[in-house]
Amino acid sequence: MSNPSLAQAPVQRQRSLDVLRGLTIAFMIMVNNNGGSGSWRFMNHAQWNGLTPTDLVFPTFVFVMGASLVFAFETRLARGATRAQLAWHTLKRAALLFALCIVVNGFPFFELAHLRIYGVLQRIGLCYLIVGLFYLWDQRVWTKVAALVVSLVGYWILLRWVPVPGAGMPGRDIPFMDQTLNLTSWIDRLVMPYHLYLEPPLHNLRDPEGLLSTLPAVGTTLLGLLTGLWLRARRPVATKAWGLAAGAAICLASGYLWSIWFPLNKNLWTSSFVLTVAGWSLTVFALAYWAVEKRGWGNGRSKFLVWPWLVLGSNAIVAYMFSELVPSALYHLRITASGRHTDPVSWLRNQLGAHIPDPGWAAFAFSLSILAFCFIPVWALYRNKIFVKV
Repeated sequence: MSNPSLAQAPVQRQRSLDVLRGLTIAFMIMVNNNGGSGSWRFMNHAQWNGLTPTDLVFPTFVFVMGASLVFAFETRLARGATRAQLAWHTLKRAALLFALCIVVNGFPFFELAHLRIYGVLQRIGLCYLIVGLFYLWDQRVWTKVAALVVSLVGYWILLRWVPVPGAGMPGRDIPFMDQTLNLTSWIDRLVMPYHLYLEPPLHNLRDPEGLLSTLPAVGTTLLGLLTGLWLRARRPVATKAWGLAAGAAICLASGYLWSIWFPLNKNLWTSSFVLTVAGWSLTVFALAYWAVEKRGWGNGRSKFLVWPWLVLGSNAIVAYMFSELVPSALYHLRITASGRHTDPVSWLRNQLGAHIPDPGWAAFAFSLSILAFCFIPVWALYRNKIFVKV
């Protein structure tokens, strides 16, 4: 007899996932427009090894994508779509995300000689493609756990025990996880010379969204997928919430323990970083799940505690593209203010700095202003029940 707790529940949209996605995209917009050198430390990435709240943003978005993938695919299957149709849709969506990444990287001048090929949307697209096709091919939990172990342990072995050509063995001939003398950066310089993240003359050193580091990023997506599978099972809401909290504790403990030997590093997306970020993502998600799905936040008087994040989470890609392209265009728009030539974004930053003496608060006000500006189009879409699906 089958265990009823393992039976699948009817496909229902998890508003708590939308809330977590909305919180993540809101913080992503703010830290990408953090106001410059005066901004608080937690609004900036760690320089190399280490972890700040800003380092949690992108991997949390990837984690949420993995969890959402389960519900999106199961909804389409329940409506009669075939696995072949879903596989083709997955391929097209990944290609579109990659194309949007090129637009973001090249806008507005598209200097092809040094156009960055890697990027945030490119990584999202690759992870979505790999994990999505894997899920369509095999939906068993143990195969996802096995793939997770292979991706994290395998990546550690590659970075720790495979010599870097022309440099030597990490930890013996060169420092382990050196900023440029590591296998991940060496592969990126080989595959994409002069098309990496850093600006000239450093544009051929490394890329934080490089090729090899996509392997542990797939692990982040798999952790999200496993979370989605946990939520899809027929269990009481309270049991699911406690399961999310337990998963958070396990990931945090194992991630921080592993970081003793394999440091937390967002640029290299280290395996310890994957587990630690998943732990923090699950912590926030467990709270959101308990509040929204168990306590009913988002209805009645508590509506406005949840509504902004639902708005952003329902059109997250639109919010991200708007936040990347429009401010970039405004930086190149010349205006005259107080007898000086400037651009609208710099003018706003200077005005806030002039009226708010503390540089940290001035930078935070600038970030919040950009977020409010980017909220307008997604609010208009949400109000008209338009949800853009890439």
